[in-house]
Amino acid sequence: MCGIVGYIGNNDTKEVLLNGLEKLEYRGYDSAGIATLNEDGMHLFKVKGRIAALRNKVDENVHATMGIGHTRWATHGEPSEDNAHPHQSNSGQFTIVHNGVIENYYEIRDQYLANVALKSETDTEIIVQLIEVLYNECKDVKEAFRQTVAKLKGSYAIGVIDAENPDMIYVAKNKSPLLIGLGDDFNVIASDAMATLKQTNRYLEINDKEIVILKRDRVEIQTLDGTVIEREPFVAQIDATDIEKGTYPYFMLKEIDEQPFVMRKIIQEYQDEHDDIKLDSDVRSAMLDADRIYIIAAGTSYHAGLVGKQFIEKIANIPVEVHIASEFSYNMPLLSKSPLFVFISQSGETADSRSVLVKIKELGHPALTITNVPGSTLSREADYTLHLHAGPEIAVASTKAYTAQIAVLAILAVDTAKAKGLKFDFDPLRELAIVASAMESLTDQKEKFESIAKDYFETTRNAFFIGRSGDYNVVQEAALKLKEISYIQAEGFAGGELKHGTIALIEQDTPVVALVTQANINYSIRGNVQEVAARGAKTCIISMEGLEQEDDSFVLPHVHELLTPLVSVVPMQLLAYYAALHRDCDVDKPRNLAKSVTVE
Repeated sequence: MCGIVGYIGNNDTKEVLLNGLEKLEYRGYDSAGIATLNEDGMHLFKVKGRIAALRNKVDENVHATMGIGHTRWATHGEPSEDNAHPHQSNSGQFTIVHNGVIENYYEIRDQYLANVALKSETDTEIIVQLIEVLYNECKDVKEAFRQTVAKLKGSYAIGVIDAENPDMIYVAKNKSPLLIGLGDDFNVIASDAMATLKQTNRYLEINDKEIVILKRDRVEIQTLDGTVIEREPFVAQIDATDIEKGTYPYFMLKEIDEQPFVMRKIIQEYQDEHDDIKLDSDVRSAMLDADRIYIIAAGTSYHAGLVGKQFIEKIANIPVEVHIASEFSYNMPLLSKSPLFVFISQSGETADSRSVLVKIKELGHPALTITNVPGSTLSREADYTLHLHAGPEIAVASTKAYTAQIAVLAILAVDTAKAKGLKFDFDPLRELAIVASAMESLTDQKEKFESIAKDYFETTRNAFFIGRSGDYNVVQEAALKLKEISYIQAEGFAGGELKHGTIALIEQDTPVVALVTQANINYSIRGNVQEVAARGAKTCIISMEGLEQEDDSFVLPHVHELLTPLVSVVPMQLLAYYAALHRDCDVDKPRNLAKSVTVE
């Protein structure tokens, strides 16, 4: 969840590090720091708080051509300057940045560092102190680094500088994302390619339990036993302009507006020259061979998986289970004989999902990843990948990735149904084009949703969203969007469950937003609205064209009933955005949250 940037070259490193950390702010953090090394020694700057505060603290007169930087999201130890990275060994010779969680932190501390005075509460500091202890024994920095990494259990992405050697950065990773960026007379490290796109678009992947020696003119990759690895670089398919806000005040609003374009991009990428679905034949075969699909995801991706379950079951006639990744890891259900696991993740780095992937690969089961980041860990380690083509998503609250996931799941379901010879009247590519137009009409009516948000959410502490059938999946996502960026306690419920307990929470003027897009539940969900209205709730009905009634707050443009989640979620995203805006919340970087959850 934290961010790492490192640089070794011939130019001053301060701006590279600071700009890189700013590009990683979306990942979530509560402190930041950089360390640079020149002929005068190591220069360390750390703050609790934002990168802007770090910029003010960095000495403009310090010039150096190598350095490492970090944004920290607190796990071990509270947010503070002492706990911020980079951390140093007691002598000051070694300086480290680290993402991840060291599971055997106490074991290492007690076994190797009993006589070492620790300066922080972090698990990271034990790594750099251990390097120094082992170096004092063997007098070989590379060997001390290798021995240290070999002793670590858990997740880590590490960058280490030796104050006595300004010509290399030591790097290692396990379960936590880290890339090497290649330049003509420099090299960089980064948790995400977006951090260093100004410098390069050529990158090397690092596999788990590899160590890397980064120099100005070359990169050396080795396994822990010293075997040299040769690996071809790849070009990051990211446009640097995609990660800028442009004229938008927040990335979230920009990404909401990009959803029609994303729908059209998906159509383009998944359509062949005959206007039919274009899909990897190996993915199709894996779907046909499966007797049950297990969708593994977290957060917003989990909600997309719930919608995908309906697609695959109704269209492709394959039973589907949707599981929260963090729960599945520790409570695996009885599996079918021929399962296919589908991992849904915007970043492709979700640690809980990767934990499941590792386990099911050990069992010999096939895996498909649906992700926005090709080359990500879940993409590399699964058997197959479907790309979302949504472009970089920076705001912590996911919007366009969610709708892209649903669109790709619809295409996957229809492709499988066609391969099975099933009969149905649904062309997903044509219908997605209609969805794109409907999305545009909604994003053009922002002032309407701003008015609703101000009326319903400006002062409330609680809110409820209700729906039935497919709408129930969407209202769960609606509640998540509202709570994560506006801090309103919001819950999404099945309308029929209100009388089984939830209705006890309804008080005078409690906001209740109801979604009505399915003809078969139109009257039943409206009956639920009447139930809460009779108890003082302030109700808002958002309905689909053709199902509307006179007092509905907003009517959505009509789309195919299966794809209504793609349209009905847009007002929910905008309501959450404006609720947060009018409550003076940080829309893109909500408190305590991170974009990419890379620790379990």
